[in-house]
Amino acid sequence: MNATTLRKAAPAAALAAVLCFTASACTKASTTAAGSTGSASAANTAAAQQVVTPSASAGPGCTAATYNGGIPALNITDGKTVVGFSQSESTSNPFRATETKSIEDQAKSLGVKLIERNANADVNAQNSQIEDMIAQGAKVLIVAPENSDGLGPALAQAKAKKIPVLTIDRSVTGTACSDFIAFIGSDFYGQAQIAADDVATATGGTGKVAILSGTPGNNVSTDRTKGFTDQLAAKYPNLSVVASQTANFDQTDGQKVMEQMLQAHPDITAVYAENDGMALGALQAIKSAGKTPGKDIKVVSIDGIQQAVQDIVAGQLAADIETNPRFGPLAFQSLQDFFGTTGVQPKVIIKDNHFTTANAKDALAQGLVY
Repeated sequence: MNATTLRKAAPAAALAAVLCFTASACTKASTTAAGSTGSASAANTAAAQQVVTPSASAGPGCTAATYNGGIPALNITDGKTVVGFSQSESTSNPFRATETKSIEDQAKSLGVKLIERNANADVNAQNSQIEDMIAQGAKVLIVAPENSDGLGPALAQAKAKKIPVLTIDRSVTGTACSDFIAFIGSDFYGQAQIAADDVATATGGTGKVAILSGTPGNNVSTDRTKGFTDQLAAKYPNLSVVASQTANFDQTDGQKVMEQMLQAHPDITAVYAENDGMALGALQAIKSAGKTPGKDIKVVSIDGIQQAVQDIVAGQLAADIETNPRFGPLAFQSLQDFFGTTGVQPKVIIKDNHFTTANAKDALAQGLVY
């Protein structure tokens, strides 16, 4: 998907409710990210995840009958079937807090029996926790992976026991409809292309850029780095990357790394942070160096948390591309389609807002941020 397919923030009235991504119509179980049904507020409806690809005509999807040689169909809303949710990182992160709440709220609204664990950024712990949930009777798993390569042991056990795994927000290494059902998440490469365009707009297309990259070993970091550097190479020859270093999607690390970068490269004029936590850390480091973010150094980020969008309004952040964490409705609809006849496509890409000085204030007022 090209970056231009990602939408800018729109008024709540212009957005429909959560879109089904299958050929069938939305069921009564499909609700907003807040977990309510037809009485949902306009703000919740506008903020809900919507699908860019696949289209309804994408072809047969993965079903229980075709998954891993075929597994029994389950009714996840019978109040008996245990669904496990594995969260990768602490809910002190606004993205993780919103994601977890969305899963919990939707499970409650559907009557799903949910058990959950949080790995707190430890992939070994996540493996152990997934195996523990299997031992506790989980028959289906929703997993937000800590990284793409590290969940081999847990996925192998789930596969051996014919327990389907749906991955959200990060992908895992393996084969769709065999090792996992599908991936649901954002177009990370496209997000990064937009971020490069934002840096070019903010700087006039000329400057020295620092990249704060995310945790190594997952598809999010890889795609957000490659999409950005590819876009610079293709369109902006006068924007040069003078420093690039991981800050692990962490605000404290973001501040430390940015401080080091400014010491080594005091002529940096733009920063691209691959998530808002690192961006907030970078803003503090820029101020500590006696520079003014938004004036001396332009900062562009990805996530769309409330503080970052407020910083756009305040003139400190140039732009922010959303990563919508409200996975609950789409994840559970996917599982229902998987256990039905419609199935789920191997990669389901959601739409994300694009917050700029032109729309950030309205986005805050409409409740589109988290």
